[in-house]
Amino acid sequence: MLHEAMSHSMLLTGAIVCGCVLDLIFADPVKLPHPVVIMGSCIRRMEHFLRSRFPAGEKGELAGGRILAALLPPCVFVLTGAVCMLSWHIHPALFFAVESIWCAQALAARGLANEARAVKAALKRKDAIRTAEGTDAPTADAPASVSGDSAAPKEDPLNPARRQVARIVGRDTDSLDEAGIIRACVETVAENSSDGVIAPLLYMLIGGAPLALAYKAINTMDSMIGYRNDRYLYFGAAAAKLDDIANYLPSRIAALGWIAAACADPSSDGPNAWRIFRRDRRKHASPNAAQTESACAGALHIALAGPASYFGRLHQKPWIGDNDRPVEAEDISRSVRLMWIAGSCVFAAGIGIRLLILLR
Repeated sequence: MLHEAMSHSMLLTGAIVCGCVLDLIFADPVKLPHPVVIMGSCIRRMEHFLRSRFPAGEKGELAGGRILAALLPPCVFVLTGAVCMLSWHIHPALFFAVESIWCAQALAARGLANEARAVKAALKRKDAIRTAEGTDAPTADAPASVSGDSAAPKEDPLNPARRQVARIVGRDTDSLDEAGIIRACVETVAENSSDGVIAPLLYMLIGGAPLALAYKAINTMDSMIGYRNDRYLYFGAAAAKLDDIANYLPSRIAALGWIAAACADPSSDGPNAWRIFRRDRRKHASPNAAQTESACAGALHIALAGPASYFGRLHQKPWIGDNDRPVEAEDISRSVRLMWIAGSCVFAAGIGIRLLILLR
């Protein structure tokens, strides 16, 4: 029995490593069914069902949201755990394959890096358009020039970058200037390096794919219904709170990873990342979001956050970091590089600790 448990744990460790490599190489293949997509469908269906069963208003919405938050993550954990257990009893190779694929799908490092680079590429195309035209592109507040009464107005060259960054941020992007697009992208890389990379990695190191996917269920609920708007202020309150709890320790470990990455990266400032982290890590409505954002802002000597519009309403968020220099498109690449180094640090430490426990 002890030998079987040891074999299971060692095989699980190998599956976690394999899952990280698969995410690094393939990201999320579109033809492979993704657990998060299934979770999203379940959330929508459960929301519709619960709203129809509970009365509208604060009490009814709070009750419905609490039931959703209490049911989905345990159901995901039990179901995926049962599949993993069954696969182990069928054959260890099948268990390894199932765990590896689900571990890869719980991570979003390559996908996040690809999306961030696509924003930078869109900004480069904007520069190419301006160079070709020989003029400055119209601003968001100024109408595009036209030649003749029947000529169609030219599209603002920033619009492709706005549309691209809208894929990975929750704020309104229609009126963002170039600096706003860059900040939004860098902030998302910093914050999602915790939510999409380091947090699921930590949970899979503890409990394999089932625990990592249960965490993804919590995170997916928060991203879908954890908004403080008219529709979800009460219904999404439990999901938002559960996400805060689930990310409390991972976000702080992720921030330490970013600080270590800033110390290792010659183009970043590790001591300043630590200084800004200590000063600004609480400057956010969420107890977790500013942890990695503050470390990133300090590492790059830029200011992040600040006023932002959500669902047409401007929110006066405080600035994080010091405005030592203007942001530039290259900051996107720098933030992605820091994400990779931070994730590698946590991965190496986590696998090392897991192996020490298994081999002692």
